[in-house]
Amino acid sequence: MKRIRRYLVAGILVWVPLVVTYLLLRFAVGLMDRTLLLIPTPYRPEVLLGVNIPGLGVILAIVVLLLTGLLAANFVGRAFVGGWESLMDRIPFVRAVYSGAKNFAEMVFSDSSQSFKHVLLIQYPRKGLYSLAFQTSSKLGEVQGRTGEDVVCCFVPTTPNPTSGFIIIVPRKDITVLDMEVDQALKMIISLGVVIPPWTKEQTAELPFDMPDEPA
Repeated sequence: MKRIRRYLVAGILVWVPLVVTYLLLRFAVGLMDRTLLLIPTPYRPEVLLGVNIPGLGVILAIVVLLLTGLLAANFVGRAFVGGWESLMDRIPFVRAVYSGAKNFAEMVFSDSSQSFKHVLLIQYPRKGLYSLAFQTSSKLGEVQGRTGEDVVCCFVPTTPNPTSGFIIIVPRKDITVLDMEVDQALKMIISLGVVIPPWTKEQTAELPFDMPDEPA
C-alpha cells in the first residue's frame, strides 16, 4: 500500500501542475483572442482563412499594446491620456475603480517602482514570531511624519492565497531584507512553507545567528 500511495502521489505531482498550467494558458490565450473582435468581420482570420486558429489574438494583443505604448509615450498621446484620466476623475465610482487599477498597474509593472521588489522578514503578529512580507512603499508622508521614524509599508500575504493579506507599517530598523526573489517567496507562501528557496550562509556577509547543521 505504501508503494501504491507513493506512485499515486508521484502521478499527482506530475499532472496537477500540467493541468493548472494548461488551464491558465488556455484562459489567457482565449482572453487575448477576443482582441480579434476589433477587426471588421469580413477581414477576420477565421473568415479569410476559413478556419479558426487559436492564438492569433495573442499577436494582435501584443501589437495593440505596442501601438498604445508608442502613442502614450509621445507628446500628443500624453495629452490625450491626461485628458482621458481627467474625465475618469470626474465620474463617481468610476473614479475610484480607475484610479485604483491605475495605481496597482504602476506599482506592479513600473521599473521605477520599489513595490514588491524586496522580500522582507518582519516580526508579526507579535514580537518573536516572523512573517514574510513584501515592501510596497517607503515614502509614507504623514504616516512617517507622525510616527517620527523611518517606516516602511509592508504587505503581509495570507496563505495559500497571497492576493489577500494585511498592510503593516514597520520601522525600517525592525526589517530584515531577504536574499530570496519575489517569485521564490510566493512559492513558499502558496505551498504553506513546504517549498523552501535554496540558500547558503555565504550569500550574506553577517548573520545574527549560526545556521543549523544540515541533517545527515
